[in-house]
Amino acid sequence: MSTTIPLLLFAGLADRIGTGSLAFNVPGLPLTAGELKSLLSEAYPHAKSQIATAFVAVNQEYALSDQLIQIGDEVALIPPVSGGDGTEGDAPDSKSSTDGNCLITYDKLSVEEAVAKVHDANHGATLSFIGTTRELTGEMRTVTLEYEAYIPMALKEMQQICADILSQWPGTQCAISHRIGTVGIGETSVVIAVSSPHRASCYDASRYAIEQLKRSVPIWKKEIWDDGSEWKGPQTGPWDPMIRQ
Repeated sequence: MSTTIPLLLFAGLADRIGTGSLAFNVPGLPLTAGELKSLLSEAYPHAKSQIATAFVAVNQEYALSDQLIQIGDEVALIPPVSGGDGTEGDAPDSKSSTDGNCLITYDKLSVEEAVAKVHDANHGATLSFIGTTRELTGEMRTVTLEYEAYIPMALKEMQQICADILSQWPGTQCAISHRIGTVGIGETSVVIAVSSPHRASCYDASRYAIEQLKRSVPIWKKEIWDDGSEWKGPQTGPWDPMIRQ
């Protein structure tokens, strides 16, 4: 007997299929994440290439192709991420992780607030990484950026990055804030604050945080130009959000 699965779609994949949410009929449950992608490709052949590069997320966690999807699971299809975004509407301006160290917001970001979250009198090094919208990428002139995010999963992934940092560099603290919605030229889209007892760990952890954010956090960036727009995915190599360095 067929079953309907509610699916969440994002960024270029949502644009291609024409909706951000889909009631999709499958032969029955359970079925694997890989089987779901195959069924979607059959139903939407014009989006087959986008579906092929996407990952299934089950209950806000990336799923391997053989993971079973059960009745009641929250299922989303995550296209390649680019380091940042949520859909505007009735959503609140800001959402924070339970510990308050990770933030996704439509409001302008404060570097001082992020740094204050990692302040420690016993730490000799503090770094802040600030990502801003640049006007020129090669010969393309960016007018503005639009960020979209799968907010609950993005916050979980950001918290995992902070936990990874604490594990790899004991004592090191991290706070991540990311803006969504419209971000103009010269405005800040992401702030990562890191503090550590020693500067070497601080540098390494800061770099890890931004690279892992761009790899695994379901935030998408659309570049708006004078004559068009494009959702931006990873800039180098194949995308695998399950890799943690």
